[in-house]
Amino acid sequence: MSRDKTTDPMPRLAMRIGLGAAVLLLLGAGAAFYYASQFSSKARRAAAGNATVVTVTGQTCDPNELTVPAGRATFEIVNKSDRAVEWEILDGVMVVEERENIAPGFSQMLNARLEPGEYQITCGLLSNPRGKLVVTPSATASADASRPQLTAFIGALAEYKLYLAAGTNDLVQATGDLAAAVKAGNLDEAKRLYEPARAAYARIAPVSEVFADLDAAIDARADYFEKREADPAFGGLHRIEYGLFAQNSTDGLAPVADKLVADVAALQGRIHDMRIPPEKMIGGAASLINRFATEAPGQEEDRYAHTDLDSFFASLVGVRKIVDLVRPVAMKANGDLMSAIDRDFVTISETMDAHRAGDGFVAYDKLGADDKAALKKQAAQLAADLNKLRDSLGLS
Repeated sequence: MSRDKTTDPMPRLAMRIGLGAAVLLLLGAGAAFYYASQFSSKARRAAAGNATVVTVTGQTCDPNELTVPAGRATFEIVNKSDRAVEWEILDGVMVVEERENIAPGFSQMLNARLEPGEYQITCGLLSNPRGKLVVTPSATASADASRPQLTAFIGALAEYKLYLAAGTNDLVQATGDLAAAVKAGNLDEAKRLYEPARAAYARIAPVSEVFADLDAAIDARADYFEKREADPAFGGLHRIEYGLFAQNSTDGLAPVADKLVADVAALQGRIHDMRIPPEKMIGGAASLINRFATEAPGQEEDRYAHTDLDSFFASLVGVRKIVDLVRPVAMKANGDLMSAIDRDFVTISETMDAHRAGDGFVAYDKLGADDKAALKKQAAQLAADLNKLRDSLGLS
């Protein structure tokens, strides 16, 4: 697949990238990193002692309504359903915190710093009713407000809004081209245009938590719908990908393409007034990279087209942009962490270079298990380092 060489963050590595390491996910080879918790067993036991336990079943959460004091809160999410799930705390359309890829029969810990108010919680499938989280005022929350002044990030936030607007314009163009090919019944052309559209979205996906409703409409995987690929609510890029590459047909995709174009246009209309806190830039970047790192076999984002490396590369472009923008503040907070991220990107760059094919990358299903494990381990390190920088800036 083609790439914009002017935004290539990897092979040249002249750019300075950096963000540092917290909550290091102890990920092993193969599917092991899918099941790995972000804590050591000792730390998990300590955290679980003060955690609010939430059990996700096939249809709901137990409990479905929670009340916790403001400040730092710990949740243990237990998956008792028959598929991998995610659990999110939502403030309107914005994801406050989330845990993804919780395997059946396993649990994960989630730490969040919560302001007083009423939030929603997702409970497994996107079609399931949402739960409610009430956060009450507390003295601890006032003492915990040690984040840096927002004024330190004004320049980065303003420039990122411009980047996001330009990226959304690219997404509008790419999805429009894809939709036109789908509606014309041009299968080969639609297949060729799928990855440019997916990559355009991946470049802005680090802050997708800020527009969670449209993210679900544009980029949700089949796993999060009750009937998976057969579910009528399954739409967006991955529904089109499934039709083109798994069913080898454009039949029935015209209305899906029309809705995708409408959803992308709605996103474009929100950009000007969208509030993007710096913690969502850094934390979202970490979450996006970690999603790739923790995918189990068969759970890949682009599992039908096998263009995962191209999409991951595009994600790295978006993450690199965030890193560059926060660098002035981050260098003052912890220059060593910035150097650590520079090394992380060098390592990932060398690994990605080995899998190039033409202007893009080889199909992901052609990589051996060891190659996938190596890349995922490196991605996990980068994600952990991004999380640590967020902590060092007082944004966690």
